[in-house]
Amino acid sequence: MGRWEVPVALTIAGVDSGGGAGVAADLKTFAALGVHGTLAVTALTAQNTYSVIGVHEVPPDFVELQIRAIWEDMGIDAAKTGMLSSSQIVRAVAKAVRSYGFPLVVDPVMVAKSGAKLLADEAVEILKRELVPLAKVVTPNRFEAEVLAGMKVENLEEAERAARRIAEELGPEAVVVKGGHVGTGDVVVDVVYWRGAVRKLVGPRLEGCTHGTGCSFSAAIAAYLAKGLPVLDAIVEAKNFMSYAISRAYRVGRGSCPVNPVAYLEVDAELFRAQRALAEATERLTEGPTSRVLAKYIPEVQTNFVYSIPRHLAKGVDDVVGFPGRLVKYLGRVAAVGYPQPGASSHVARLVLEAMRYDPSVRSAINVAYGEELVRAARELGMVVAVVDRREEPEDVRRVEGMSLPWLVRRAVELCGRVPDVVADLGDVGKEPLVRVLGRDPHEVVDKLLKIVYGAEEREG
Repeated sequence: MGRWEVPVALTIAGVDSGGGAGVAADLKTFAALGVHGTLAVTALTAQNTYSVIGVHEVPPDFVELQIRAIWEDMGIDAAKTGMLSSSQIVRAVAKAVRSYGFPLVVDPVMVAKSGAKLLADEAVEILKRELVPLAKVVTPNRFEAEVLAGMKVENLEEAERAARRIAEELGPEAVVVKGGHVGTGDVVVDVVYWRGAVRKLVGPRLEGCTHGTGCSFSAAIAAYLAKGLPVLDAIVEAKNFMSYAISRAYRVGRGSCPVNPVAYLEVDAELFRAQRALAEATERLTEGPTSRVLAKYIPEVQTNFVYSIPRHLAKGVDDVVGFPGRLVKYLGRVAAVGYPQPGASSHVARLVLEAMRYDPSVRSAINVAYGEELVRAARELGMVVAVVDRREEPEDVRRVEGMSLPWLVRRAVELCGRVPDVVADLGDVGKEPLVRVLGRDPHEVVDKLLKIVYGAEEREG
């Protein structure tokens, strides 16, 4: 770590106008990992999620000048390269690295996800001779490893041989042959060659949004090196970081959608926001005269009130905030037991997670005791209501723990053609009848619930 409050990391790469790869992905990664991101732009690209339609190179001496400007002012705790485009730019970057001596991660970018060439053929040998030997870590995918090692890489054994050959013949300290294109199955194995030994890093194979994966991975290694982690630790942490970024990506564009490095920050931030919003909305249920009115609608199973983080970030019940002790009836009033916590509800959380599959905006729900007067009031208010008979629940669903409420949502959507405002569950043997109110956020759910309850109270006189 250098002289500043946070480490300084540098990306030497191209600009992806689609925002998914290149310096855009690198700077997101640096910010997510708590390092100050700087950049030396090598080329401008006109691209989107499915094609590169133009490339404009930056003059090599200006690339070097950008690196010098950062070094002379802030210092560089670690850097990474991405798209270098030409042999002249490769030489300019190598000259700067030799002059300043900062730790370097080389992502030997040769071809874009769309298939467009991002490194000229004549620049490959220059990359191998002049830049790769200066690297602390090199991160080729299968096809880049074939070029660097001069051999086919079609399986794990060949990936190991290629990693060893790149390290021993070209001279970088460590080589990571990424496993995304090597083999098939449920796992991905990255092969790491470091200090004469091969290590295998195993992780789940994650499908979906992968544009910018290589950029973010190499940037994450550089960020961890800038923070002072040893080489192998930096690689391991970067792999974990990428699993998070891929699994919580969002779809945008018509081609290969980008990974989401910012998810590393977003999940914690959204959970905090969800806790605060749920607590604020719940105060409307537990304070004043409303609390006494609502108390008689607390069911025997008690009430839970939940709020999920956004759909692309939510992967399970731990990403849905609820009350650990539920909302209960105490001395004739509604009382909240505990402060909202992630994973505190399994049942209502599963209901919301399933609802978000049909409508990502529906992120909150509450359950209260069933009453026909509530169903009538909701309909009179113009709300969409689904009445579901739990006796229709298939036996194979009943037998699997945690599947009943997702089925309930699917059935409600079948009946209404959309996620309803209210799901009236008629119950079954051993299952209490309930009314569940759904909405975009906790305040909308409270608004709907209060309208329904007071509508029912007025009707009952």
